[in-house]
Amino acid sequence: MASAGLPEVAPRRVGVLVSGRGSNLQALLDACVDGFPARVVRVVSNIPGVYALERAARAGVPTCVLPHAGVPRPAFDAALRAQLLDDGVDIVCLAGFMRVLGPGFLEGWPVINVHPALLPAFPGLHGPRQAIAAGVVQAGATVHLVDAGVDTGPILGQATVAVTDDDTEDSLAARILPFEHRLFVQALRQVAEGRVRVEGRRAHIGLKPGEQRWLQG
Repeated sequence: MASAGLPEVAPRRVGVLVSGRGSNLQALLDACVDGFPARVVRVVSNIPGVYALERAARAGVPTCVLPHAGVPRPAFDAALRAQLLDDGVDIVCLAGFMRVLGPGFLEGWPVINVHPALLPAFPGLHGPRQAIAAGVVQAGATVHLVDAGVDTGPILGQATVAVTDDDTEDSLAARILPFEHRLFVQALRQVAEGRVRVEGRRAHIGLKPGEQRWLQG
């Protein structure tokens, strides 16, 4: 509800792209309630039957599937962009979306991704597995704006999680996941409220009380 004398600002319209179970999608759906500056208005998967689609349906969010198999990348990106524009989307979130998006899709709106590693280390697939294989003592999560590279866009926030001697990929990923959720929701709020400014590869954020760009597990 708007404050007395101030016009009510409509929430930003968010499209979420998924390829799997959708736990990060669920974090966004849970956050986007009254008082949050964004609403999920469409969920799109490139893979039929994934659990993320069920999560969206339970929340009353429209879904669709755009399979990528056999479709040239520019054509897939164009179809995806057209769907989201038809839905009036103005922010895109990648919640476990396992496709690299080209410049033609990325232009004109902020695209936010969360990744289970401390970027720029361990980009791409299996961040926790890469961290264990490298023998690092700290792993973590990064939320960032998406550019045409693979996990190379300006960083909005990060969290560290200690790696133990008996960690497996699954156990480490499970401890990182709650931080992914927290970072993703915070970043969406910051972007939706217009508090993110990008200069080159660096993102500057107007932080509110209680917000931190660096979390420790």
